[in-house]
Amino acid sequence: MTQTKIKPILSVLEDKIKLIKTEKGAIYLVGPINLPVNLFGETVVFKWYCWLNCEEVTEDFDRIIEKLSSANLAEFQQSSILTYGDFAYSNEALIRMHSICHTGDIFGSKRCDCGFQLKQSMKNIVEHGTGALFYLANHEGRGIGLFSKAMAYILQENDYDTVEANEALGFVDDSRNYSDAIHVLEALRSKPVTLMTNNPKKIEALKNAGLTVSGRHALWGDQSAFNKKYLATKVNRSGHIGEEETFSND
Repeated sequence: MTQTKIKPILSVLEDKIKLIKTEKGAIYLVGPINLPVNLFGETVVFKWYCWLNCEEVTEDFDRIIEKLSSANLAEFQQSSILTYGDFAYSNEALIRMHSICHTGDIFGSKRCDCGFQLKQSMKNIVEHGTGALFYLANHEGRGIGLFSKAMAYILQENDYDTVEANEALGFVDDSRNYSDAIHVLEALRSKPVTLMTNNPKKIEALKNAGLTVSGRHALWGDQSAFNKKYLATKVNRSGHIGEEETFSND
């Protein structure tokens, strides 16, 4: 991406943000955002909006944007886990540390591969016979929260890639933390696990906590024109493991 293509953040976002005054403050509505959705095998483009309740009432949207990275918007959710089979004692178990993706997991958005990874990992666990899916609710948008992710999507529609959009809003590329999930995993199982992921940071997090990761299963799929750049950015800028790369447990 050339610098000449990048517009200042506020000039991109300000006509996508609407202030709605309420008795307790304001709702900041962001959108519409094009959301291509797989609906019964047919791709349908919906318009997506997201809103944020706030005590502060201002049309200085630059001020609201500046506060996003310190507002901890991703923290107001709870995580969960699905286990299958004899998870505690089986010799081999498949694990998926899945970050919530409101658009991909719920709406079936094809802007990312999260919905595919969610369903495929569950299918793999069942076919394998035992495993667990950790659904990490405070990981939306790699830790930036849903409202911030909506703004990042608008930036992505204006030539920013995933990393550039997060950083332009004041975040790091990936701020997710796996410590809580690791504590739960340790409480439920002491034997080695095989991780379903393309993200080496997840493997590193488990190993640094002293867990034994005996293998890795890739989760590539559902690639399309809508997420081609997103998937390439994962590999080229975020360090994800490509389809052809193998696992090392060194």
